[in-house]
Amino acid sequence: MSQTDLQNLSRRERQIMDIIYRDAKATAQEVMEQMPDPPGYSTVRTLLGVLERKGYVYHKRKSYHYVYYPTMPAAEARSTALEHLVDTFFQGSATRVVSALIDLKQKKLSPEEFQELKQLIEKAEEEGD
Repeated sequence: MSQTDLQNLSRRERQIMDIIYRDAKATAQEVMEQMPDPPGYSTVRTLLGVLERKGYVYHKRKSYHYVYYPTMPAAEARSTALEHLVDTFFQGSATRVVSALIDLKQKKLSPEEFQELKQLIEKAEEEGD
């Protein structure tokens, strides 16, 4: 599965993948309960089948239910999604990303969060030497 593949999910497929990644696994019923304005159960099952055929999820049978798991580790999916976000909306610039995050949460960032950001920047600087 490539970065391009992840970008080609429908809205409903993305919602399902978000739920499965957040919970690490999910049944069709659990997915349906967490979806905004959920479609019917059979539609959720159909969408999970589509995602499985596309290679995004696999299932294991647990009792009378299928439990679905992501095929791509969460860290890899997060990295792929973040790379796409940075490239698409911030022209590949880490500075623009950090600036946008600070602007977005300026009134909500705690002193501890600012300190953590400073430490991350200092660590990245040291590793760059």
